Amino acid sequence: MKKMWSGRFSGESSKLLEEFNASIGFDKELYAQDIAGSKAHAKMLGKQGIITQEECEKILAGLDAVLSQINEGNFEFKIEDEDIHMAVEKRLSELIGAEFGGRLHTARSRNDQVALDFRLYVLEKNKEISALLYELIETFSGLAKKHLDTLMPGFTHLQHAQPVSLAYHLMAYAFMFRRDFERFSSSFLRNNLCPLGSAALAGTPHNIDRYAVAKTLGFDGVTPNAMDSVSDRDFALEILFNISIAMTHASRFCEELILWSSSEFAYVTISDTYSTGSSIMPQKKNPDVAELIRGKTGRVNGNLIALLTTMKGLPLAYNKDMQEDKEGVFDSVKTALSSLHILNEMLKEAKFNKQNMLNACKKGHLSATDLADYLVRHKHIAFRQAHFITGKAVAKAESLGIDLSELNADELKSVDENLDENAVKFLDLFASKEARKSVGGTANSSVLVQIDEISKWLGENKLD
Repeated sequence: MKKMWSGRFSGESSKLLEEFNASIGFDKELYAQDIAGSKAHAKMLGKQGIITQEECEKILAGLDAVLSQINEGNFEFKIEDEDIHMAVEKRLSELIGAEFGGRLHTARSRNDQVALDFRLYVLEKNKEISALLYELIETFSGLAKKHLDTLMPGFTHLQHAQPVSLAYHLMAYAFMFRRDFERFSSSFLRNNLCPLGSAALAGTPHNIDRYAVAKTLGFDGVTPNAMDSVSDRDFALEILFNISIAMTHASRFCEELILWSSSEFAYVTISDTYSTGSSIMPQKKNPDVAELIRGKTGRVNGNLIALLTTMKGLPLAYNKDMQEDKEGVFDSVKTALSSLHILNEMLKEAKFNKQNMLNACKKGHLSATDLADYLVRHKHIAFRQAHFITGKAVAKAESLGIDLSELNADELKSVDENLDENAVKFLDLFASKEARKSVGGTANSSVLVQIDEISKWLGENKLD
């Protein structure tokens, strides 16, 4: 069969052009979406009287047959067919005859056809990624409930800063991933519009019903401008952006797991199920899952930049450059789905070493700010002066080779007369954690509010 666009051409395409031009090698991923869109289009054409009911029924039966052949592995994808759209239509015509198969493309173009297929794919994957994010938020929140009294150092600049609970630290990630979920949800609503019926760029003179097609395919409505519809890839950019941020959050947590699982920290033990060994060092247990997620984040960021760069100079409407839109999205989607899934399963089996975390809190003078706050609140000393006095107390502790929290009343008083026996209780690490009852703080009362907020949110956003 000649190429379906070959009417104005007198010569045949070179093999080199066929190989360079074809997208069938990767856009065959969209076969289910392509056939679903074609069936909805055929039904509309029949309903509108643009094709007869007999033609409509033959086309629908033929499309079902093509779908079955692909699902069963009995469909040959050929490079000369160029793309999934031509491959499906060619096979359809072989099954039901060109007289019937050739009518399917009435009132549409490959431009709006690919815009539809790709959009359907992105929206479907949006839901799958959202489901994994939801599960991950549940896991973080569930772990937080178990670790309200697991004390650990909070860090700034990767230096010990103030004592916090592990629950508090985990809830920080729960809120990060909630924002990711909400980004995907917002993107889905914004892009759940059907582009089919836009044709090449200017619409069609046929009496089509775009709203009927949109309803059949589960869209909320139709795209309002045909030229924008065929040239728009915002939905693809959005899922790439959303994936990049979600993977960045995952990567940050994985970086902490990598540090925490080292001998220097020993805060966490990653399950053997999700660890690997060394080919030469028998004692090694490597956090490869966390390292791979950290590494794959660079990969998805690259896919986002690639498509942004492709789109930045394109005049309206469709351009062949846009064929480059799919492989990066397919790759990022696959990466996100696998990474979020395995991160969740690995986290469920991780064991946190409470004693090592507590011991780490006794290094770095974590209650220094509490001592300064005591001087401000109870001795009415200006904070800058209180900061200076506390610094001297830290120096005293270091000269004795102990942590600030271990100074006794006499040692404190030797630093400054304002540091009386009442100051000692403000150096207690657990008391320091519990003192921070402000909204968003690390006190148990505040963390429980955070956990409750996430629990309510999970209930309100429960997935079907």
